[in-house]
Amino acid sequence: MKHTRLLLALGLLTGLLFSQAPPAAVLAVQGEIPTPLSLTEEDLAKLPRETASVTAADGTKMVYEGVTLRAVLEKAGAPFGKKLRGKVLTTYVLAKAMDGYQVIFTLAELDPDFGNESVLLADKRDGKPLPDKQGPFRLVCPNDHEGARSVRMLESLEVVRLAK
Repeated sequence: MKHTRLLLALGLLTGLLFSQAPPAAVLAVQGEIPTPLSLTEEDLAKLPRETASVTAADGTKMVYEGVTLRAVLEKAGAPFGKKLRGKVLTTYVLAKAMDGYQVIFTLAELDPDFGNESVLLADKRDGKPLPDKQGPFRLVCPNDHEGARSVRMLESLEVVRLAK
């Protein structure tokens, strides 16, 4: 009888463990910013949404949806506009992927008064969540001539200032 109860308890515990939903994907925004963030897909869904169209090498057009990288960095307190002067112009964002891939963007190239580069932090493609090998988060750089800075499987953004 003891063994039966133990097996039943183990079975229930195993069922509870495996029936829970997978943990929500989280994007870390950290570094030299006033407000470090841990953003989920639900957090991004609450920010102003935009789209970006990209043409693949085979001519297929894809439409990505998400929030601008600038909007996410502004939410974390990164300096833009009149605050982006002097030594602050040495600040960049290091985007890191789950597979170790890394690229950088300067704050100046993202600022409307300087480069005004449009970079989208996407969580959807063609109206659906990103496929596993792309997401759950991806940077999309529609104005880049090469797609090398369109980081897939994005896991963190680190704000770094070179000059102190």
